[in-house]
Amino acid sequence: MAGVRFSNVQSRPIEFLDLTSLTLDEFEQLVPPFEAAFQAHMAQWRLDGKPRTSRQFSVYKTCPLPTPEDRLFFVLTYLKTYSLQVVQGRLFGMGQSKANQWIHVLLPVLQAALRSLGDSPARSLSGGEHETCKIPDRASTLYLYHQ
Repeated sequence: MAGVRFSNVQSRPIEFLDLTSLTLDEFEQLVPPFEAAFQAHMAQWRLDGKPRTSRQFSVYKTCPLPTPEDRLFFVLTYLKTYSLQVVQGRLFGMGQSKANQWIHVLLPVLQAALRSLGDSPARSLSGGEHETCKIPDRASTLYLYHQ
């Protein structure tokens, strides 16, 4: 099942902005902390949510989200469009159950990445939290509206 990949849309900046609410530059700034948070999460947990006990995480040959960019693009697109999981899965070349697993892994990973940048979403705008954001707060806003 083929699906949308970051490499398919990176050459179309307006479409990319429509799908994620981030420019390509903003997205590229978010990839390294997102991937670090993903690797830290996957060192302790399996994709199915159970604790990792033996093998370490590795990207398998038929992985629907093989690159850090694809994983971040997947979760940002989900947050922006808030589509049904079956639609999100179909868009990215996987079934609903696999999309559900990826969503449940990648949402806390995105939150950890945003926190590491000092850009975690807040429940209120008091205290000027958004004035010190390193990444434009569109990613935080997307995440906040999902909660």
